[in-house]
Amino acid sequence: MRIVNVKDAGEKEIRRLLQKAAFDEVELSPAMREGNRKLFGADLTASQVAARIVEDVRREGDAAVMKYTKLLDHAEFTPEEFLVSEEEFDAAKKAADPKVVKSLQKAITNVRRYHEEQKPRSWLTNREKGSLLGQMVMPLERVGIYVPGGTAAYPSSVVMNAVPAAVAGVREIVMMCPPREGKLNPYVLIAARAIGVRRVYKIGGAQAIAALAFGTETIPRVDKITGPGNLFVTLAKKAVYGHVDIDMLAGPSEILIVADETADPAYAAADMLSQAEHDPLASSILITTSAPLAAAVAAEVEEQLQPLPRKAIAGASIEKNGLIVVAEDMTQAIDFANASAPEHLELLTANPFALLPSIRHAGAVFLGAYSPEPLGDYFAGPDHILPTGGTARFYSVLNVETFMKRTSFISYTQPALVDVAEDIIRLARTEGLEAHAKAIRLRGGRK
Repeated sequence: MRIVNVKDAGEKEIRRLLQKAAFDEVELSPAMREGNRKLFGADLTASQVAARIVEDVRREGDAAVMKYTKLLDHAEFTPEEFLVSEEEFDAAKKAADPKVVKSLQKAITNVRRYHEEQKPRSWLTNREKGSLLGQMVMPLERVGIYVPGGTAAYPSSVVMNAVPAAVAGVREIVMMCPPREGKLNPYVLIAARAIGVRRVYKIGGAQAIAALAFGTETIPRVDKITGPGNLFVTLAKKAVYGHVDIDMLAGPSEILIVADETADPAYAAADMLSQAEHDPLASSILITTSAPLAAAVAAEVEEQLQPLPRKAIAGASIEKNGLIVVAEDMTQAIDFANASAPEHLELLTANPFALLPSIRHAGAVFLGAYSPEPLGDYFAGPDHILPTGGTARFYSVLNVETFMKRTSFISYTQPALVDVAEDIIRLARTEGLEAHAKAIRLRGGRK
């Protein structure tokens, strides 16, 4: 792994290294570019590919979904076969290991318990002279959740998408997941059914996002789309935003570890590789105040990488996006962490809670040696669908409120309106809106 000392490189260079590319700046591989030329007859950017697929699905509906599912996922379905059947759910149940199912159910319980604590409330307050003000908090009617299924299957993403939606009270949850060899992972289906998801479609990629956003002959239109996916899924979400709401623009997975000399290098290396194995574009960064720890972690990463089943993916990630920074002190280390605004931030220090008040930008914070990132991925309870690419500066973790909306309401009596009429009329006339002023004047008895 690359090790950079701030004393040698300077703060400006470290900040440059920590900066993340925008989603539409990702350079496609030669193989992807060649595939695009064959598919579209032009050398399109990733954004252009996503936009083309979205527009085709919007215009052609099921026909375009079938076309892109065949071309990109190598699965041939009729529109009626997109929807997972009861027979497929039954087959998944029979194929599953009962021990895995039990662990999955425990995870669902933990995640549900955590999210129950997040539920916002409607409220009503009495004001002067009989006026009432309040807020109604309501679940969305129908949402679409996207569950990745490219190089791996992610039943945990079903849990983290669907549980907060169910807790929020969403009437219908529609799930999209790309097939592998024409099928979905049995644990993905078991998780969906356990949470109450009834509509599951064997559709992935930008075509799935477009189908959810606009609806097709057989797929219902939703109010909001949540869940991470590959680059084209993210860019498709960006393209449909405004026609439908989205949770965030989620890019490749990230981990940033802040460590002092007390950290165990084996723990730090293992946690970095836990993210690197997701995707060659994943980012694993360590910022430490200890040069000896930096060297030890680099050696551990190399050693632990060798036996991994996904060694090629993790190795590519570490080579391209792995970084160890040796900071001058902990204040500087935390400043760099905030500048990065990582998806996952681990504090492997002697007293991590002392640093917590200084953390301003992170999707989720893991405190101490026994709170590794995979604990949050699967089991602890907080959601693992988190802002990436530095967007933790303004996005939040997926939560119950993601699936709810607020409506305010106002009720004034005539005495209450008369009491404030003069102020409202004055403000309306200041803005040149005489009809506004008249609507108040007629009711408030003012000239």
